[in-house]
Amino acid sequence: MATLSEIKKEIRPDWYRCPIEKEVLRKLCLKSDKNGFVQAGGHLSIFLMTGGLTYVFLAQQYLVRFLATLFVHGTVSSFLSGVAPHELAHGTVFRTKFYNRFFLYLYSLISWWDPYDYASSHTYHHRYTMYPAVDRENLLPLQPSLSPITLFQIFTLNLFSKPDRVFSKGGFFSTVYLTGLSSFGRIGSTQIPCQEWLQALHDDQPLQHRKSIIWSRILLLFHSCILMVSIISGHWWLFLVITLSSFMANWASYFVGLTQHCGLQNNVPDFRKNTRTITLNPILSFLYWHMNWHIEHHMFAGVPCYNLKKLHEEIKLDMPEPRTLIGAWKEMVEIWRVQKFDRDYQFDTPIPDSRMKDKRVNADPLASSIGDLAPNF
Repeated sequence: MATLSEIKKEIRPDWYRCPIEKEVLRKLCLKSDKNGFVQAGGHLSIFLMTGGLTYVFLAQQYLVRFLATLFVHGTVSSFLSGVAPHELAHGTVFRTKFYNRFFLYLYSLISWWDPYDYASSHTYHHRYTMYPAVDRENLLPLQPSLSPITLFQIFTLNLFSKPDRVFSKGGFFSTVYLTGLSSFGRIGSTQIPCQEWLQALHDDQPLQHRKSIIWSRILLLFHSCILMVSIISGHWWLFLVITLSSFMANWASYFVGLTQHCGLQNNVPDFRKNTRTITLNPILSFLYWHMNWHIEHHMFAGVPCYNLKKLHEEIKLDMPEPRTLIGAWKEMVEIWRVQKFDRDYQFDTPIPDSRMKDKRVNADPLASSIGDLAPNF
């Protein structure tokens, strides 16, 4: 079987990017420590507030308020897994690199996230978006499941489910098991597609793999300490609001996250065809780190998340109409109904008239930047 380094020499997508003035793009790519602290610090503040309220209501034995606040805390925490580390991994949130790395490691630590394996995978995801030979971060076809089991897991505490996509949040026990394997430099069976992708990444990025092994050990040590402190002190809520937080109430992150590429075309060099932008209310967009503007993020990944809406306004005449969240799910469910009978079917997103196309923006290195992801690519 050909290695990733061999395959990527064969595949060279000539990406279409919407026309935009270079000076406008440069301004949109400017990072801000102030805006970074609003986003990263704001999310952390909400996490601490909901976690604190959970403890207060538990201490006062207000069971209903405790459960309601715990649900909100889980909802907030679910976006710390994958969503927050994703944008921080690009290195575009803060102007000061130290702040980017600090929050990346903090959120990854809380949410059982591996920033090193993810950086390797996500580099391929951006360079070869939805080219399955070299981007298997999303294992096609993606199923927009609304089964009772799925709904029960995402609205409660997910303990037992297995990850169905690379870097998707599986249950707590499968996460602990896979982290334990990783701490010894091992992975699960390569007969499972997402584990086969990890093996390919490790072969391609051995330095990142070594860092991943160390990070897995740090994760196990950190959460073991949380467990011991919880048992010794009798404050078991600490284990609940920290170690288990990203496994609770994953409903919002599931519903918005699956819209990114589900049901869309692969092997096409146009982000408007393989990626989906949706509109969200300000609160959900904030918790999602504005990744609802997902075509814009893929097209110009060097633009910080808090500038993506402004970017959309600049290029919207050359973009497909954004879906609503409900509209996106209706579209995905309908696509899946067809795919059950025709596995090769993919939705062809309508795009504006081709006369507007102008690919000269690709000549600017800033346009194709994906930030600070995996080295040695």
